[in-house]
Amino acid sequence: MGEIAGVSGPLRKGLWWAQDYLYAAGWQARGILSRIQPGSFHQGHLSPVVIIPGVYENWQFMLPVIHAIHDAGHPVHVVTMLQRNKLQVPVAARLVAQHLEEAGLTDASIVAHSKGGLIGKYVMLSLDPEHRVRRMITICTPFSGSRYARYMLLPSLRIFSPRNALTVQMAREEAVNSRISSIYGVFDPHIPEGSVLPGATNIQLPAAGHFRILGEPETSRIIVEQLRASDGD
Repeated sequence: MGEIAGVSGPLRKGLWWAQDYLYAAGWQARGILSRIQPGSFHQGHLSPVVIIPGVYENWQFMLPVIHAIHDAGHPVHVVTMLQRNKLQVPVAARLVAQHLEEAGLTDASIVAHSKGGLIGKYVMLSLDPEHRVRRMITICTPFSGSRYARYMLLPSLRIFSPRNALTVQMAREEAVNSRISSIYGVFDPHIPEGSVLPGATNIQLPAAGHFRILGEPETSRIIVEQLRASDGD
């Protein structure tokens, strides 16, 4: 991440905000223009991985992470029916569970960004009777919500309120937390509460941002490392 000499704390955070949005805008555009087919990542000799992006993100937004996971030998699946992930968490979770079943995936890992981690945890808690999901690795997930959600006009963003009934309920449910690794940086402009999850493997990286952290090589390295440990390699 690096420090910026002579830049005060508030100004540094402002620069991180700007860099984060520039990264997000760039990858949203690249996702729209991308011609990569999701089926091109289905081959691999290691355990399968299901990708769940964050709100308003298509699956291509996760391509830096997808490429790293696939290059490491894992088949990678995306749930295209999520589209830009604006659905309510339980509805989106049912689509993920449906994909797991229809694709015949077992011993699978979920790798999720932001809202995707809430969806993945919902699957693990309520929609995985056959135990198809072994573990989940999340990046910048608001497990305890975000106080900024109260200022959002869109219902798809207000659900992240710390007072949201589902957020509160899922935060209390810790049965699957030991099978989750939560990755986050030193500063997240969207989640002032942070992404620490009790009972999980919590990993802080020397990076800043909610979106830009997806493009950090260290993020991909840690994800692959966590998958490898889960596979027992």
